[in-house]
Amino acid sequence: MSDIRLKNEERKIIVESIKEFYLKERDEEISDLSAGFLLDFIIERIGPYLYNQGIRDAHRFMNEKVEDLFGLEKRVR
Repeated sequence: MSDIRLKNEERKIIVESIKEFYLKERDEEISDLSAGFLLDFIIERIGPYLYNQGIRDAHRFMNEKVEDLFGLEKRVR
């Protein structure tokens, strides 16, 4: 299992979203168990890619903010 953990309430919301997606897009009803297995697969196999992208985005953002600090330097005479 992955290091990515969801709170129970978050998991319930996502499982319901998956079930709604299947019903709307595929006209297919799936059980909570099936939606939960799909969610586990997504977390385990796809989650790390999304997590790593979040890390890269945060790194880029922080680097921009650090560069902004140089704009606060006082002029030396």
